[in-house]
Amino acid sequence: MEDLSKLGATSITHLPDDCLTIIFHGLDCRTDRESFGLTCRRWLRIQNFNRRTLQFECSFSILNPSSLSAKGLDVYTVHIHRLLRRFQHLESLSLCGCTELDDSGLTRLLSYGSNLQKLNLDCCLKVTNYGLSLVASGCPSLTTISLYRCLIITDEGLETLTTACLSLKCINLSYCSQISDKGLKALTQQCRQLQAINVSHCERISGVGFEGCSKSLVHVEAESCKLSLEGVVGIVSGGGIEHLDVSCLSWSPSGDPLRGIGFSSSLKILNFRMCRSVSDASIIAIAKGCTLLEEWNLALCHEVSISGWQAVGLYCQNLKRLHVNRCLNLTDNGLRALRDGCRSLSILYLNGCARVTPLALELFKSHRGDVCIKEEEVMCIKPYSPFR
Repeated sequence: MEDLSKLGATSITHLPDDCLTIIFHGLDCRTDRESFGLTCRRWLRIQNFNRRTLQFECSFSILNPSSLSAKGLDVYTVHIHRLLRRFQHLESLSLCGCTELDDSGLTRLLSYGSNLQKLNLDCCLKVTNYGLSLVASGCPSLTTISLYRCLIITDEGLETLTTACLSLKCINLSYCSQISDKGLKALTQQCRQLQAINVSHCERISGVGFEGCSKSLVHVEAESCKLSLEGVVGIVSGGGIEHLDVSCLSWSPSGDPLRGIGFSSSLKILNFRMCRSVSDASIIAIAKGCTLLEEWNLALCHEVSISGWQAVGLYCQNLKRLHVNRCLNLTDNGLRALRDGCRSLSILYLNGCARVTPLALELFKSHRGDVCIKEEEVMCIKPYSPFR
């Protein structure tokens, strides 16, 4: 038998790194990609070099409850430097649920965070403004950051981040109780490419920090906030808002602030669930001004009465999905107004409306066979989640 080495025969181990990289990127299965690195040290190096995402096992999105042990969480602060040193070209990093991670765990981002575009620090309870300054200095390419329940971070930390990360497009600040309109204003004025902001359950935010925001801002979640009329006008001031969630709006001493939404002509999805004090005047202003509206959640909006329902039926001709669950002031006449209007309506979520009679409901069904009536109550309406 001839010696193959004399014929110039080669094996896969002789392939240059760029060819092996192409092979690695052609592997669709995660298991195959992990197995690639087990072949030899050279292949492991190529795997490490080309890894773009890293999600810790304590991350809530992939976690099963049995694996959530205090011991498991404690080790990540110790080992994060080693992992960031190993995977030096990450574009997406999730540390979600690493409750013991402190600022020192983020120092390696100064060396290896230049390519990072997405960072998830949800429930990193020990990360402070200094930790956020490390992110700002090490991750200039950041476009998405989630800081859900980062309770220690204040306006100062947010201002530092926005000064350095001018390409930010999506930011989640929900339950960041120390953030106020001051920090929000720095964010909206510095980061002019912003597309999505979540400030839900931020009790110090009235919304005025949104004033002068960029037209690129299309998605705002402000559930359970204490919004003022000026704040609501600020949210829509950019002119680009398409999806707005102001559900569970906290009571305002100055009255119903939601009429300001009527200035948002681009709005398509609006969540008013549990806005119990929203008035007919606001409903009328929004129905007239937001003609592109496709989905509107009015569940548990008890103050909406016949004039409000008539306005919805008359002006919301692009409305496809309407939620009216447990609306105490929806009567047979209100349902008839919706029946005779809303010509694009395809789904009506309706249950628990005590003042709607079975006869009115049957008449609705007979007149609008094109509308599906669902008894389920949808808690959250989102076309997508920009923070995942």
